[in-house]
Amino acid sequence: MGGGMRGIYGAGVADCFLENDINFDYCIGVSAGSANIASFLAGQKGRNYKFYTEFAMRKEYMGFDSFFKNGSFFNLDYVYSVLSNSDGEYPLDYDAMMNNKSEFAVVATDAATGKAEYFYKNSFKKDNYAAIKASSSVPVANKPYFIDGKAYYDGGVSDPIPFEKAFADGCDKVVVVLTKPRDFIKKPEPMQKVMKIELSRYPNVFKAIENRHNLYNESVKKLIEYEKEGRAVILAPDTLNGMNMTTKNHKVLDEIYQKGFDDALKIIRLRSESDGT
Repeated sequence: MGGGMRGIYGAGVADCFLENDINFDYCIGVSAGSANIASFLAGQKGRNYKFYTEFAMRKEYMGFDSFFKNGSFFNLDYVYSVLSNSDGEYPLDYDAMMNNKSEFAVVATDAATGKAEYFYKNSFKKDNYAAIKASSSVPVANKPYFIDGKAYYDGGVSDPIPFEKAFADGCDKVVVVLTKPRDFIKKPEPMQKVMKIELSRYPNVFKAIENRHNLYNESVKKLIEYEKEGRAVILAPDTLNGMNMTTKNHKVLDEIYQKGFDDALKIIRLRSESDGT
């Protein structure tokens, strides 16, 4: 899961799984997808939806006001501390998340190396969701996020679809939620000259961004092969209705949320039919 506001598709998927009592032994998230998974593991159906459709409309959440004030377009401290802490407007149920038997991994990009780093559930502390912030810190749009003095950027830079990590951690089959259609072909990032200047302190992040379209496209190609082998189930929107990372159109957000919910329900029903239940 990931994709900024496109993550509402994953929120629909997660809510459908919660409504139908579907859980997993292991969950791994990237960027906004990691926040979706946190609410999912906490059993908080509808929480992610409210963040995308209500809280995200606030200037404190994201926008140029935040960028000029804090140096980051997405105000990660507002989203994952002010709103999400135990004294926040809609707290994450930390105890429920931690008591869930599922393992939880979050992908971030080490700003010094440009390589993926993975944070596990045992690194979370109550009212300290730094790993999710690091995973969601989009290069250029956001400053790097620091954990213990170490700079991180969005996990999608280094491992945008982390199914191989799931297999490496012991999974034998994966359910992968994409926030773009499965036939989407990612192109090289635009404005690379500007990005290179903005990321001059972190040249390895820029190198990773230069190759990100190849990494993404090859990952999807390999994932589809795994699907043919029966090792993967892919959930992806058939269209985004013009949506991007910062879309605030309520009608579009609701449509993409419902797509995620309905697509997940189809998978659940197919599984039930194949099991004869």
